[in-house]
Amino acid sequence: MRFLLDFFKGLLLGSGAILPGISSGVFCVIFGIYEKLVDSILNIFNDFKKHFSFLFPIALGGIVGVLLISKLLKFLLTIYPIPTNFCFIGLILGSLPILFKRANKLNGFRLHYLIYFLFTLLLGILFIRLEYVLPQLINLDFGQNYFFYLVLAGFLMSIGIVVPGISSSLILMCLGIYGTYISSVASLNLAVLFPMGIGLVLGCIIFLKIIQFLLNKYYPQTFYGIIGFVLGSILILYPGFNFNLEGFVSIILFLLSFFISFKLEKIENLR
Repeated sequence: MRFLLDFFKGLLLGSGAILPGISSGVFCVIFGIYEKLVDSILNIFNDFKKHFSFLFPIALGGIVGVLLISKLLKFLLTIYPIPTNFCFIGLILGSLPILFKRANKLNGFRLHYLIYFLFTLLLGILFIRLEYVLPQLINLDFGQNYFFYLVLAGFLMSIGIVVPGISSSLILMCLGIYGTYISSVASLNLAVLFPMGIGLVLGCIIFLKIIQFLLNKYYPQTFYGIIGFVLGSILILYPGFNFNLEGFVSIILFLLSFFISFKLEKIENLR
């Protein structure tokens, strides 16, 4: 049960690394594994068996998510964008009570924490909004021979994986290689994926250490900032609403995903 649940989480994390408008970090937060994931990756050799048993199903699901599930979600977002986006919105909104509970677990609520929340909320909206503008402004292809540039791209891409609400695809669009990356994943082009993978691993280690430091020293402020990024995703995902059959299905999917996300903490406690 635990393996399958973590594998499912990995599926969505992998998909979030591919699809525009969706962040892997957001899924980590709403599934309640963000802090544990940071700790397990950075301290894997301290207790290898324990951390590996946690990371393996998530990593396996992530690989499958990148290679397979992202194509399914891309199809759903193209053919059924409104119901699919409402499903994502339900997952995010359903997790908010748990997220605020975690943010306040050390010192309780402080009014000035809202400053961090509002700042990252606005920043997240700005970053993700750029994702829909950049493809019209940037049309570069650096090809497969720019090894060190691809390493740099992977390094910067890791920010979108580590920081919830900042999409990796946005960063790659800024660098002009999003199309190259997507086609390379589809064709398993290692000439592109290998150097990007090197940069991605290095970047994740560095930025995870920064996040770990912030959580250790400024836990509530950092967590309220994370919640701001997460909530900003909702305003971008909202596709509008029509009072028809599609709208009815969207509401059903929203309520279902909201309920699953809201009850996820209890499911976790049963494991």
